[in-house]
Amino acid sequence: MFKALLFVGLGGGIGSCFRYLTSVVTHKYILSAFPWATFLVNVIGCLLIGVLIGFFTKQQVENSELKLLFVTGFCGGFTTFSAFALENIKLFQSGNTFIALLYIALSVILGIFAVWSGMLLVK
Repeated sequence: MFKALLFVGLGGGIGSCFRYLTSVVTHKYILSAFPWATFLVNVIGCLLIGVLIGFFTKQQVENSELKLLFVTGFCGGFTTFSAFALENIKLFQSGNTFIALLYIALSVILGIFAVWSGMLLVK
């Protein structure tokens, strides 16, 4: 268990640093009200998790340490949106369309509501 946490923590730390760097670079070169940094991180993270899962599946990589380092750790530290997207793809692929749509709707609506509620709580 400790070894797994080490791989996730290492990957997550590196992913978080890359997320921060993406934000710094984006804010330096793009002046816009649109949240480009978060948008780019989410899209890049989704592409990356797709490439990693596809590669691991195609190559039949069973090394859970690599998956913990790159998928759970790096992608999770870079953006949790990639995990959210992957979970929904798996739900759609397994025929759980209603659950996927419910998960998407509830996550977005309740997530926004939770942020708003949290802000109200500390006012």
